[in-house]
Amino acid sequence: MLRALFVSSRPLSWVNTAFPFAAAYVLTAGVDVTLVIGTLYFLVPYNLAMYGINDVFDYESDLRNPRKGGVEGAVLDRSMHRPTLIAVVVTNVPFLVYLVAVGSPLSWLVLGLSVFAVIAYSAKGLRFKEKPFLDSITSSTHFVSPAVYALVLAGAIFTPQLWAVLGAFFLWGAASHAFGAVQDVIADREGGLASVATVIGARATVRLSVVLYLLAGALLLLSAWPGQLAALLAIPYAVSCAVYWNITDAEAESANRGWKRFLWLNFATGFCVTVLLIASVLL
Repeated sequence: MLRALFVSSRPLSWVNTAFPFAAAYVLTAGVDVTLVIGTLYFLVPYNLAMYGINDVFDYESDLRNPRKGGVEGAVLDRSMHRPTLIAVVVTNVPFLVYLVAVGSPLSWLVLGLSVFAVIAYSAKGLRFKEKPFLDSITSSTHFVSPAVYALVLAGAIFTPQLWAVLGAFFLWGAASHAFGAVQDVIADREGGLASVATVIGARATVRLSVVLYLLAGALLLLSAWPGQLAALLAIPYAVSCAVYWNITDAEAESANRGWKRFLWLNFATGFCVTVLLIASVLL
């Protein structure tokens, strides 16, 4: 059971939600108990909720998806569905109680929207992941909202430069989700699922992703120095996607190679962003 929950939480993606929270909080308020608890929450429980709920309600389509069953997503046996949902509640609620206790009404609103986006993406009756374009918007919210929440919780001042960074992060998230949907075009259609990629096609989705990455880079040029250097980090993502510029729906599964590059790009990018954040404090 523990192994299934571990795989379902997508360990390779833990840092993608914990780092935005931790970085935003540290730069605003420094190191304290709330930093530790918040980082732990967005590291594991938050990801278990996001991906565990997804794996439960995507079971039928995941059975048809050849890339499921490893680091890119678990195929949860039906016997694990109820335990997974119980584990989500048990691991999330204590952290949320603490975060609400130390927060303000505005931070409650941001945290509530973040948790709602996690649930609404996959849960039956909402299924934002099956609403083209809203799927990419919701997915991006999963990763940007921890940073926004940390800033609000720590009492940050939202300057135009900060909004530019958050806007760039949001476009990056939407581009990443859209590109990730390309590899699943065939499986999603066979499973009766809709996504931005199934609606506009693999080729148009890849091109949309490239444009969104470049726009994210352009927005970063409006950030405070040395954050402007982060604009260069958008280029590898755009190039990696552009390799599939003329991909057809029939070839969509080949985009999985690009998606695997994306997973490793995230670690390299995270390192570079960390260096820039340290430099911004020292300068």
